[in-house]
Amino acid sequence: MKVAFLVLSVLAVANADMYLHNPRGSNNRLDEANRERNNANRLFDSQNNNRGGYNVGSLYYYAGSTLSVEWTNQHSCGDANNNCEIIFQYMCADNLRDGATTSTIPDRLLLCDNFNCNEDIEYGMHETFDYYINCRLRRRNGGLFTADQNLRGSTAIYTRQNPGGTRRGYECPEERDYYPYWHPTPWTDVAVLTNDPTRCPYYEEESANVKSRWACIVDNDLINVNLNQRNRPVIPNTLEECNSTNGTWREFLPPIDGQAPLCMETLYSRDNHLGNGLGGFPNTFNWTIPSTPHENCVFRARYNISTQDYEPWTNDVTSANNTRGGNSETNLDVYSRFGFNSTQARSRGYLFENNPEVRLFGSDSFDLRLAIDTSQFGRTFQDRSHTFAIRPRPSDIDPNAKIHNLNVRGKRGNIVQVYPGVEYDFVPNRLTTSVGDFVHIQWTGSNTNPNNNDGQGRAGTDRSNIVLLRDQNYDEGTPGVAVPLGRKFGHFGNSYPAHLDSNNSFLGLPRSARQSLAVLDNGSFGYLLMSHVDYACSVTVQFGGEMSELDDAGTYFDIGAKQITAAGTYHYLCTRNNNFSNRSQKGKILVVQQTVSTNRIGWNGGKVSVGAHSVSVPRGAITEPAMFVMQRWPDNLVDQAVRQLSNGQNVNLPDDSRASDVVTVTMEGGRQEKPFIISMDVDDTTDVHIVVFNAANGWNGRELDTEVSGNTATARSDEDGVFVATSSPNQYVLIGALVGSLFVVALIIGGVVVFFVIRRDKWRKVQATFKNAKTGVTRSFASKV
Repeated sequence: MKVAFLVLSVLAVANADMYLHNPRGSNNRLDEANRERNNANRLFDSQNNNRGGYNVGSLYYYAGSTLSVEWTNQHSCGDANNNCEIIFQYMCADNLRDGATTSTIPDRLLLCDNFNCNEDIEYGMHETFDYYINCRLRRRNGGLFTADQNLRGSTAIYTRQNPGGTRRGYECPEERDYYPYWHPTPWTDVAVLTNDPTRCPYYEEESANVKSRWACIVDNDLINVNLNQRNRPVIPNTLEECNSTNGTWREFLPPIDGQAPLCMETLYSRDNHLGNGLGGFPNTFNWTIPSTPHENCVFRARYNISTQDYEPWTNDVTSANNTRGGNSETNLDVYSRFGFNSTQARSRGYLFENNPEVRLFGSDSFDLRLAIDTSQFGRTFQDRSHTFAIRPRPSDIDPNAKIHNLNVRGKRGNIVQVYPGVEYDFVPNRLTTSVGDFVHIQWTGSNTNPNNNDGQGRAGTDRSNIVLLRDQNYDEGTPGVAVPLGRKFGHFGNSYPAHLDSNNSFLGLPRSARQSLAVLDNGSFGYLLMSHVDYACSVTVQFGGEMSELDDAGTYFDIGAKQITAAGTYHYLCTRNNNFSNRSQKGKILVVQQTVSTNRIGWNGGKVSVGAHSVSVPRGAITEPAMFVMQRWPDNLVDQAVRQLSNGQNVNLPDDSRASDVVTVTMEGGRQEKPFIISMDVDDTTDVHIVVFNAANGWNGRELDTEVSGNTATARSDEDGVFVATSSPNQYVLIGALVGSLFVVALIIGGVVVFFVIRRDKWRKVQATFKNAKTGVTRSFASKV
């Protein structure tokens, strides 16, 4: 039989890698000077390319601050090509560490310092020794679909993706491959991004953040006796088996303040492409840093893809369809959709097995071999950050103040040399903030990049700085259209920086802070003091040396959290890495006077708020994700903002409107099917109602049915626009009633006219009646006179 070898569009057979760029993902690297990592099994199973990852990446973040998580995944999300789920999690632990060697931490206590692997700081460690031993001795979930893979043991270290039980750090392979996991883990869920948001209720309800987990606790002597064996389970995974072995079936409660993970649609990415998403910008997720401080934390991103050749979320995909021994095919139905029965499927090769040969034409003369690996259909990739710290915000920063983290991603080299990593850039590259917010500028890098990688300054080194760009010096486009005149500082089209002593400010920061950003002369000073206060630069870490290309500066820089005091659009660059025609390291910060809050909301619903005002979107109200933007302006800018939003229309707001009672809500993209809920905080609750102004009502205002509870007025709206909470006389209803009355009168008059036009005989009788009446009245009056 003739066989043609043809790779069809089967997504799971390629390395569909997942790489974290901010926070910096390690991909199991630790300061190697090679293009490829030394040890793919150091801490976790990434299943990524050996060239991925960054050498170092440890930073700290203030509690409650916003971190822009940035990543690339090689195969598609957010479209019909496959099923895609991205899971973000984090964990903190006292002994969690990056370590000092690229060797994998031992799983035998004799090989660790003081016979204690958990505290042997030479080795990197995320999960603990005890966690892994429990996984290695615990019976695996026997109901899982493992296809035709030959699992070499019956414990939780053996899975369809890891049939040989290979160890990577202290990670439990079964927990790595499945979510939500049924056994206790050290991980806290942050977010779930999915192609099918109707699964979000399930993910939210089953998260270990909010639902208990159960496990069988056995005697330590039983564990110690079996410490070095791998294949035979001694720890049960069900209540019945636990009771039969005299174990204790124990409940592990979720945290008291545990919250379900955010769940929404995945962001779009295309196949075979480790690059940007829609709009030319990287896919990002804004993570609010948890409020509990800890010095040793790690962030984790898992990326699961599965084809649509079968429904992976049905009860059919279980161990009942596994191979029944030998190299026979599985019983999984991948043929019904083609109109085949099981006999026809077997004769034509439409079976779920490794490398099946399918007969497309129904003849015996020609088959096509598909490149299918059943261990990779439903495949999970992951990356983890280097360790980071969560620290309490300084006492002089309001607990409700916004802190935006501004970092640097990438590493030294051109686009080919750093791939699948990225070149230098600021994260976020475009940052929108408000006057009064704080920005925490901080970055790190490595001195051990490959020496032959392209770049400026000393070979192998990462360095960055921030300097405001020179102002625009040539006319381009229509002045004032892209950026309001008088509020633009620096110009992307230039590569020269502005003079430090020029009149242009940068975020309103004092000169000492701008100098530090430019020449790095206070190094980690902000890190040590943990304050946004502008201290004099007399105390410095870096002094002198060769600094034209920042060579003698350290790899780490932190200026602390600085308050933004000046509005404007600021364009800035890194002088070292902005090599025109090779790479660009520039960024933009838009600072506005108004308070702004944004949130991407999809089918699962969500909320966006400014102060005590908020918009809540119920589940199912949005069928396609939309970016909701809510804004509130100072008193002197309300009229200007409304005019701008209405494109110059004359909008008459109620006389009692104050800035605190006016917000704008815009929905960018998406498709709305049901109303959202607008809630506004009001001082005077007497006859209060919410009015919306927008293009749909000609900017004349439309009153919404309003309910008041306490000091909160609530209404439903199926339109965005300018929302005003007012206690003014209901001019909109009065005007509507007047217009309605006039309409009724006009309708009556019009009806009478039409009637008499049609029945002219009736009109003549009416005329005669009025004529006779007039004659009678005249005679009566004359007789009385």
